[in-house]
Amino acid sequence: MTLVMNKDWSVLQGAFLHTDKLCLPSSLSSLQKADWIRVGHPVLEAIREICSRNEHPTVSAEGCIKTVVCAVWMKLLGREAGEDVETAWKESPFFPLQNSLPEVNHVVLLELVKSTKAAQIFAHFLLHLPRSQVCTELDRLVQHVKSSPTTEEDVRLVLEVWWELWKGRDEKKAGGPNDMETMFEQQFARLSSESSGGTHQAAKRLKLDPASPNSDVLHILLHALKDVQHHISATDLCLQAFSISLDSLCTTFLIGRAVALPTKEKLQILSKAVGIREQSDEKLSPELVREAQRDLHASHTPSQFQPSIMKFGEALKIVTEAAQLWQSSGLLKVCDSCYSAFKLEQSVQRVLTALHEAEEPETSTEVNILRGLLESLTFPAVEIKPEVMSRVAAMIISHRLDDYQDFAVLFASETSWAACGEHWMDCLEKNQAAFQQLDTLIKLTSTLMSKLQSQSSNVSQCRKLMKVIADIFSALPLKDKNEALAEMMRLSSRGFFGCSVPSAVTDGFEQELNMAFNCIIQGGGGAAVSSHSNLNTAVSLVARVAYQNPEAALKSCCHSAVFNKGAFSLMAAILQQLPGLRGQRGGKDGAQIDEKEGKESEERIDEGEDAADGSSLLCRCLEEIVNTKSLAANEREQFLKFLGLLMTPVLIGEGEERKESFVQPQEVVNIFVLSNLSTVGNSSFDIDLSLQLLHTALSVDVQEAASSPHWVLDCSPFPLLYILAQLLDQTLSCREQPPECAVRLWSMDTKDLLVSLLTSLGQVVGAEVAAAPSSWSRALFWLYNKIEELDWTVRFHLKPVWGDHFKNEVPSALLTVCELPEQDWSGLDLPQYSLGTGLLAWMECCCVSDSLRSTMLAHLSLDQRRTDHVSMFSKGLLVALTQTLPWCSVSQWTRLLRVLKELITSGRLHVPFSLEYVEFLPLLDLKKFSCELRLSVLLLRVFQLLCGSSCSDWLSGDGWAHVGRLYAYAMREMMHSVRSKLPLPSSGALNVSESTSPKTPATNQSCTSIRSPKMSKDSVKDLRPAEDSLDMELEAETDASQGVLFVLSQLFCHVQHIQVMMPGGQSEPLFLSCLEILSHYEAIMSAFPRSSSPLESENTRHFFSTITDNLVNTEMKAVLQQKISQLVSSAA
Repeated sequence: MTLVMNKDWSVLQGAFLHTDKLCLPSSLSSLQKADWIRVGHPVLEAIREICSRNEHPTVSAEGCIKTVVCAVWMKLLGREAGEDVETAWKESPFFPLQNSLPEVNHVVLLELVKSTKAAQIFAHFLLHLPRSQVCTELDRLVQHVKSSPTTEEDVRLVLEVWWELWKGRDEKKAGGPNDMETMFEQQFARLSSESSGGTHQAAKRLKLDPASPNSDVLHILLHALKDVQHHISATDLCLQAFSISLDSLCTTFLIGRAVALPTKEKLQILSKAVGIREQSDEKLSPELVREAQRDLHASHTPSQFQPSIMKFGEALKIVTEAAQLWQSSGLLKVCDSCYSAFKLEQSVQRVLTALHEAEEPETSTEVNILRGLLESLTFPAVEIKPEVMSRVAAMIISHRLDDYQDFAVLFASETSWAACGEHWMDCLEKNQAAFQQLDTLIKLTSTLMSKLQSQSSNVSQCRKLMKVIADIFSALPLKDKNEALAEMMRLSSRGFFGCSVPSAVTDGFEQELNMAFNCIIQGGGGAAVSSHSNLNTAVSLVARVAYQNPEAALKSCCHSAVFNKGAFSLMAAILQQLPGLRGQRGGKDGAQIDEKEGKESEERIDEGEDAADGSSLLCRCLEEIVNTKSLAANEREQFLKFLGLLMTPVLIGEGEERKESFVQPQEVVNIFVLSNLSTVGNSSFDIDLSLQLLHTALSVDVQEAASSPHWVLDCSPFPLLYILAQLLDQTLSCREQPPECAVRLWSMDTKDLLVSLLTSLGQVVGAEVAAAPSSWSRALFWLYNKIEELDWTVRFHLKPVWGDHFKNEVPSALLTVCELPEQDWSGLDLPQYSLGTGLLAWMECCCVSDSLRSTMLAHLSLDQRRTDHVSMFSKGLLVALTQTLPWCSVSQWTRLLRVLKELITSGRLHVPFSLEYVEFLPLLDLKKFSCELRLSVLLLRVFQLLCGSSCSDWLSGDGWAHVGRLYAYAMREMMHSVRSKLPLPSSGALNVSESTSPKTPATNQSCTSIRSPKMSKDSVKDLRPAEDSLDMELEAETDASQGVLFVLSQLFCHVQHIQVMMPGGQSEPLFLSCLEILSHYEAIMSAFPRSSSPLESENTRHFFSTITDNLVNTEMKAVLQQKISQLVSSAA
């Protein structure tokens, strides 16, 4: 940028020319200091005139003076460097200005700086010069000041330049490459480079010898002070000089690094400085505070001008002698508070502290003298009001001055300032960005909570402050939000509403809470999270209200997750992003659990003590939901899935490797399982839901470290196993008619779930026991003694826990039908298992587990060579199966069906099959279907016994419904087995068959005009084997399909027979089985048209209709008859 001539500069040019004429017979190039007062007024008047004009409001008075000083100085430097005019007008942006001026000397420059009070500008230019040139210019300044006449204004100029140098560059005022100081620095560098390549004299003028005494800035300035100290007669100037010299001494020799002051202390110093200057009619402004900050920073930071010549002793001596002189002259007596006195007081305190910490023996005498002198000084007390501190802090924050974020923390934490007036609140509202840091937010939160707890709180201000805090929180990054939430959870789980809060404040929050969750739900809360941005928005909304009231936000999350369809996944995803809401986790360290677990837990169970210690806020919210409202099936499912997702570990934040769960499984088990299962009958909590939660918790992959104990050990595992065993024991008689005082009727699904839980939990506990058996021996024996009270089959489910510690105990009757090794098995004398009940016990063992089923089959005692033994076994098994079936769960029934199939196929179970549902004897090979037919007949015989007069009162209505479901399950298994033996229809064969049929158009090809080539006899012979093979394949498919149809018809009749026999005759599972059989029948007839002729189809329709006529329920009968009629129509 080139500085151009304008109207203002023309005025200034004229003033300089006028001044030059006033110097005649001399000129400005040889002006003496004493002559400036006589000739300099035209230039000063021109500058005042230019600065007072308003034609260019963007150009400040400081900028105008800076331009003049820079142009004059550059003219001097250019002359010293012997700058070529041809080069200058091309490369120097100052050329148009400096070329218009007459020749001047350094007296003009320095007197101009002094007269326009431009010491700060002069110092800032100096700071952009190399250190050697700085010393050169300071030497010139000192020589000028010392030359006659020396006035206090000369001394003040030196002091002001000195202190500005110590404050350093003002980076915040830097304006980039077009900044005046930057251009000045660039032009000096250009002149230096040109002079180094030019004449030796020019280079010598611009370069100083580093070894010269003048290369030490502090040396130059302290000796200047020594030379002019006698010219100081004003107290204010004396205090200023003493303060600057003390600070220079301290920052150069006594401190090695910057002193970090606490923010509050820093603000007190700044407020005192501003308050004193306000008393001098200076208004509070950003510039005033910024200069006070620069003064404070320079006083506590090591000087950039480290001495190369001057030693501490010499500097100390100069300062001490000057102080003694001023004290003897009475200049150090301070009566009234002024800025210079305040600065000196601060300097004295700093130097005394530094001298105490940095004693040097060789200078002890001078130190003691100076210390005594400083300690003798007295200063008037400076009081500072909280309002001033508040206004100064607000000014720093509003204009982003140095350390504004630290001041924002202090501003937020001072509750006394909040009562100073609206300006405190106004600062917060207008400068929220300055408060967007975690520490500041926490301080503001504490301030608001204090205001809410006070009886004289301003409701309007509290609402404003709450909104500001929420806005600041919302602007934080997610990591800081979680830290803030965790801190809020430590303060109060109800956030700002932990105490009695005015309703106006509460109502506003309730509206925001409802609006936030309405937005989330209406924006896709019922579906899977569609995008990362949507999730981030939802997380921000929940986090905002959660910071104000964590409990209310979590209650809303839980309510939405349970009662809004599909919202559980989004709510879980939101909470997984907000681990700060987990709060303090309870639970003991698994490593501290030992054998005392058994006894302590036993006492807890016996006394009914609640085991849910350290429950989380979220679990309490969920517990409140399930305790106050009966959940529908879909709501229970969402409840389970919600907690399952929250227990699943996820990565928290970017770059994290460790996964964490929002809710630990042990928390869920302790709160929702242990406390409720241990008080069965007294708890309003759903027991089935507790068991399902335990199953979900055990299914979660927590990914614990291999060396750490399993989390189950935090949940009283042995008492928990005992409770589950007790519940399983109760389900073993679930089909019995319960007495009127019974608490509940257990379902078979619950029985299966209990078995699964005992197995999973037993495996986990068993692994811990196997790892340290001696540590768990007491708890192990406690559990075994407790289990002895229960049904004998229960202890088999705890085999992973027992390991090899105990034998397998079974009824003695079982040992009569099963040859089991004595070292692993022992008999029990149980009254309900008398002589002849061995097969019943054997079958119950088969139901327990797959491994036990295999053991029972392998060790069954039966001589198949003796027909009487096989016959007796078959009859006994029929009776035992009739007794076992009603008490089987689906998983147990599945095992039992496999046992029956194994016994039938191995020939150990004899089931005679009679053709009682066949009108005509089919000429089919049914050998491959014998297992399914015999099993179906066996089940028919079982139900004939169950429905007989001797057994009809065994079961309740629920019991009959249950055995109906089990039978339908068995039928479905048999249907799938039968269909699996049917080959796929040969589509190629069908196509060939159709193409060679007499009805196909191919037989009329002889009528066409184009004659086909005649086939040779060899070709005809080649086709005959293919046709024969195709016929054989079709015949095999037909036989197989007819066999399947026959078996399906038998199954249909068996199902119909049983449905008619069962009480009520309205078993829906059996009715659905019949429909399924007919659907299979229809599909096979459609796939294999040759499997049934029209006459056979009609006979089948008549046969099925006759069987169906026996049904009592007219609706079921009508549906089946319609299905049967469609069956025949499709075959036709």
